[in-house]
Amino acid sequence: MKGSIRSFEDLECWKACTNVRRFVMNIVKKFPMHERFALMDDMTRAARSTTHNIAEGFGRFHYQENIQFCRQSRGSLGELTDQFITALDEKYITQEEYSEARRLINTANALLNGYINYLGRAKKNLSGTSDN
Repeated sequence: MKGSIRSFEDLECWKACTNVRRFVMNIVKKFPMHERFALMDDMTRAARSTTHNIAEGFGRFHYQENIQFCRQSRGSLGELTDQFITALDEKYITQEEYSEARRLINTANALLNGYINYLGRAKKNLSGTSDN
């Protein structure tokens, strides 16, 4: 896979996380201003973290380092899921927006898990061990 991939921008998981990030950035603009330094900030940071960690991991030399950064990205997707539940509970978003958020997050998660599995197999092929 990495032979045909020249940049983190070519990774499908990064593209999917970019879609999540863009969706979040549009949604939080509708939140009440008293959430500016609370939920809005939390969601913005988590959404950005999803793509930042994939990019940073891609630039690492060892497979295990890349896997660890991808796991952090996956954790940020989990944070966003909880934050969208909060936004729905607080009635900052509609059920339709929540459903779209979950769809985007689930897609990103599936692609990220696939990339993590690929990295784990590549690491195993290189060293004869596995740890993902």
